[in-house]
Amino acid sequence: MVVIDPYKPSAGAFPRNLSAEIGLYTRGEENTITLGNPFVLSTPGECEIKGVLITAVYGNEPDSLMFRIDSEGLCLGHLGMAKKPLNERQTELLNGVDILFVPVGNDTCYDAEAAAKVANALEPKVVIPMAFKSDNDPKAKPVEDFLKEMGAKVQPEKKLIIKKKTLPEEGTQVMVMEKE
Repeated sequence: MVVIDPYKPSAGAFPRNLSAEIGLYTRGEENTITLGNPFVLSTPGECEIKGVLITAVYGNEPDSLMFRIDSEGLCLGHLGMAKKPLNERQTELLNGVDILFVPVGNDTCYDAEAAAKVANALEPKVVIPMAFKSDNDPKAKPVEDFLKEMGAKVQPEKKLIIKKKTLPEEGTQVMVMEKE
């Protein structure tokens, strides 16, 4: 299992520890949830571990990263808490990923309009918004702002199972995860 950004939130419920084989951090390893003893990547570079190819590039802020993860025929992109337009290296790495995790509502990341612009430029098959209003971040903007920008009407789901054969053939599908 790969876990991305298992940080302790300042408010709301969260798991005290997770069992992961791979831990990826877009903002360093400080204030994280215990993961056991996984392989950890928190610096730029490329590596393959347990059949998962991971590429990390610097994000837009000091000490921030963006990830591309290739595994089981799927390609995932994670923008961390990006707030600025993507540079050439970031765009090259993330263009055409199957699944894109994009921050959409926290005051330290994209707003809904900017997040939709980035998502549309990268043309993923699936977009999963993150960093929107929840009990962990009650001051963030609601995910509905992003859904409106994307022209999507979606019901949040507790669990998403995405396989290569179930990806949309055309266009981009937005999927929202409900916090448990």
